[in-house]
Amino acid sequence: MTETAFPQPTIESEWKSDKPFVLASGETLDPLILRYAIYGDLNKFPDNAMLVCHALSGSARVGDWWKPMLGVEKESDTPHSLSNARECTICINVIGSCYGSTSPRTVNPATGRNFGADFPLITIGDIVRAQHELLMHLGVTHLSLVIGGSIGGMQAVQWAIEFPEMCERIVAIGTSPLPALGLALNHLQRAAIRLDANWTEGNYETDHAPNHGLALARQIAMCSYKSPALFDERFGREPDHRSEEDPHVSIDERFCVAGYLDYQGEIFKSRFDANSYIVLSKAMDLFDPVRDARGSIQKAFGHIKARVTLIGITSDWLFPPAHVARFAAQMRAAGVRADYLEFESAHGHDGFLADAKRLAPFVAAALA
Repeated sequence: MTETAFPQPTIESEWKSDKPFVLASGETLDPLILRYAIYGDLNKFPDNAMLVCHALSGSARVGDWWKPMLGVEKESDTPHSLSNARECTICINVIGSCYGSTSPRTVNPATGRNFGADFPLITIGDIVRAQHELLMHLGVTHLSLVIGGSIGGMQAVQWAIEFPEMCERIVAIGTSPLPALGLALNHLQRAAIRLDANWTEGNYETDHAPNHGLALARQIAMCSYKSPALFDERFGREPDHRSEEDPHVSIDERFCVAGYLDYQGEIFKSRFDANSYIVLSKAMDLFDPVRDARGSIQKAFGHIKARVTLIGITSDWLFPPAHVARFAAQMRAAGVRADYLEFESAHGHDGFLADAKRLAPFVAAALA
């Protein structure tokens, strides 16, 4: 396999439930459709499955966005790769996402139109219970590992809470209940989308979507995904366009960092949906197992049976390492076998993606 090739799923398909799916809010999703990808082969039992949970804008095609973790590059094809001759890797596109699962873009049978702004509030628990229904359909009753970063890590922890008998090991990277600053930034991102002239209360047509607001939301998010040191190293105070004759920046010109953010917003609006962004960022906000258990750490985590490893990222200021370490300590206080590891990366919260090769040994340590 060439260095630039992406691993292809053994199976890529969608599953449609034959009954409505009831959410924590009491509302239902009908239909419940889940897009999924499988790398490798399930054995006859099947008990060799590992579940990878994707981040907010990810898809079921984990090989496209976590290539080093699948061990397809020669130098990373080692026992800590998530895919090898003995294991089968599954990734499921979450409900609310716009990459094939039931989402605001899905046609609501009650109206004959896309759900749009009528798409109900969902929680991380809803996402995990929907995934569980698909795995039951596939005959998977045991997961040797559930792993993810960011909102994917929230799902991994929720798996241990919701289905303790099914999970053997949990690895969550850059994950804890979102701190107040993260809640604030998510609020601003949703506000940017809703202030777009094309928002129309969320009932927009695809060819008239609030793309300017979505692009701005992504730019705000990118500021929280990277570290200040990385921005300084990459961009400094360099103007985006500067000539030797006129080294000064005019009022209409950008600095390099602004050019980077504009580019990130531009490419994002062509591949994601504004309503999905709102739905999933709100699900991220709501994740708080201890609060859900009315403040009881024991009720929140006491029935977890899996070995849990939480990995903090040194330069992550969206999910600061101290918050991740405290999350692990809460689990230990409830009797959970919960370890905390710290992964050094200059990439901030994005480290679990941008530094995946360097993260792999930490995952190996968690599985040892």
